[in-house]
Amino acid sequence: MDVQAIKQRFGIIGNSPDLNRAIEVAVQVAPTDLTVLITGESGTGKEIFPQIIHYHSARKHGKYIAVNCGAIPEGTIDSELFGHEKGAFTGALSDRKGYFEEADGGTIFLDEIGELPLATQVRLLRVLETGEFIKVGSSKVLKTNVRVIAATNMDLAMAINTGRFREDLFYRLNTVPIIVHPLRHRSDDIYLLFRKFASDFAEKYRMPPIRLEEDAQMILAGYHWPGNVRQLKNITEQISIIEPNRNITGAILRKYLPHDERKNLPALVSNPFEKNFSSEREILYQVLFDMKKDVNDLKKLVLGIMKDREGDIMAEEHAHIIRNLYHDDVAVVTEKKTAPSLKIDHFEKVNIQDTEEFVEESLSLEDKEIELIRKALEKHGGKRKFAAQELGISERTLYRKIKEYNINA
Repeated sequence: MDVQAIKQRFGIIGNSPDLNRAIEVAVQVAPTDLTVLITGESGTGKEIFPQIIHYHSARKHGKYIAVNCGAIPEGTIDSELFGHEKGAFTGALSDRKGYFEEADGGTIFLDEIGELPLATQVRLLRVLETGEFIKVGSSKVLKTNVRVIAATNMDLAMAINTGRFREDLFYRLNTVPIIVHPLRHRSDDIYLLFRKFASDFAEKYRMPPIRLEEDAQMILAGYHWPGNVRQLKNITEQISIIEPNRNITGAILRKYLPHDERKNLPALVSNPFEKNFSSEREILYQVLFDMKKDVNDLKKLVLGIMKDREGDIMAEEHAHIIRNLYHDDVAVVTEKKTAPSLKIDHFEKVNIQDTEEFVEESLSLEDKEIELIRKALEKHGGKRKFAAQELGISERTLYRKIKEYNINA
């Protein structure tokens, strides 16, 4: 496989390893009938790779049909892809073949596959799995032998999460993935592309080609290029037509770059990308430090609130226990440190209807607390952490109670 020969045939400019790798994968998968999914940002030249695959496959003598799914209205896309019967809808004056029927024995390229409606995605999945489809307004199942290549600039994983793209269709399309990297990742290819475009436009408009000064070349290489190769081509054409001076300086070039991107241009140093990367890293570190500080401040605030309310919570717990034992007939004890000894004769107005013999025992809240703490410590071998969990209180509160009641632990 001669990569350079393929580049010359299809007009591909560039020598980056990522670009060469994408071409190699396209040629290797071409002899098979595997489905290919090409991903990359808008303007990177994804449409070249389906042509490479088709013309290096056994289907090269069959039809090659490219369909922009994003440019077809949702109401007519099923008819465009799969055809329709006469009278299937208003305006269907005759039978019509769809792209899948027309491309039988060849290749169909579905660009912007992420724009397909969900109902059409179901139809496409059936074609990929069985080779069968049904025209709009018909009940007859038709067969097609077509190879499908799809492309998208959309994040399909995110589209799946938001319910805009079927997961099963994604895996069926993504049998062989080809990634076309953005122009900013091919910095060495940018000036080569500019020279090629400048030469083409000079020939087209019959004028001398424009040339970049050294400072303009550095700006060209450091620019973000959100529109990728398409944006570079458009800007080169603008400069070729508008500028009377054929030698383009950095100041002239800046006028043709979108204003909101100029602030992202790197400083003109020996390695402009190093400084830009360092700044982004410093910003990330600063954000992380700020987040850590906010978390620490929040911890301090919460601990302060817990400390202030700890006494009130314990008192409320004591009162809750008493209310459960004696209902509304008993005065609630809210002393934090010690509770009075509550003997049975203090609660004569409680109606006790149980006729069984009642054995008097200590009902002191303090005694009960000491007894429960000792039992929890004995159960867990003196380990305060587990004893506190058993009692449903914090380890800090347990430690204070042990010290307060002088419990040997």
